[in-house]
Amino acid sequence: MVLSDIIDKVADKGYCIIDDFLQPERSQALYHYAQQLPAQHWNLAGIGRQQNQTINTMVRNDRIYWLTQEEPRHKDYLAIMEQLRHEFNRELFLGLFDYECHLAHYPKGAFYKKHLDAFKGRSNRVLTTVFYLNPEWQDSDGGQLVIYGDKGQALETVLPKQGRLVVFLSDRFVHEVLRSERDRFSITGWFRINASVSGIIDPPR
Repeated sequence: MVLSDIIDKVADKGYCIIDDFLQPERSQALYHYAQQLPAQHWNLAGIGRQQNQTINTMVRNDRIYWLTQEEPRHKDYLAIMEQLRHEFNRELFLGLFDYECHLAHYPKGAFYKKHLDAFKGRSNRVLTTVFYLNPEWQDSDGGQLVIYGDKGQALETVLPKQGRLVVFLSDRFVHEVLRSERDRFSITGWFRINASVSGIIDPPR
């Protein structure tokens, strides 16, 4: 996949859906890695940021595990997203400062109700990315990502199949994850601008 194709689609519509973002063997390796992570590595996902973060399983009940440069098995994916960050900055002058991401695990029955990833003027998250790891995913497995338009209409219902990347403007598109009927894995991340104070990125995760 040419990264410029992603840039063009986001510039045109504010979001894009790309299949076969990574080679199949790389996607499969990430899937196996997520599957084999010990249970104690996963944390129940929260809502909000910093001191305002809370756990509310009526809104979301997925589990997450943050990716870091310190873990060798994370570096390949993070390097690819760093290339994408540079492309966005070069083509669209977004001033993206860094990228953070985590693995997300939706066990059977898990969901994430309608929400925005960022509110205008109140977050440094600019672009949201979701990369799906799930082989042989069917409509009956659920777990679709639904992206909504300004009038509440469903713009896209995205099947979370392996190799598919979704990118969208964090403060523009309300979205939700429908109930999953089997274990569902993805990597969710955000490209951010630098809203730091005294060298501390605000808000840190």
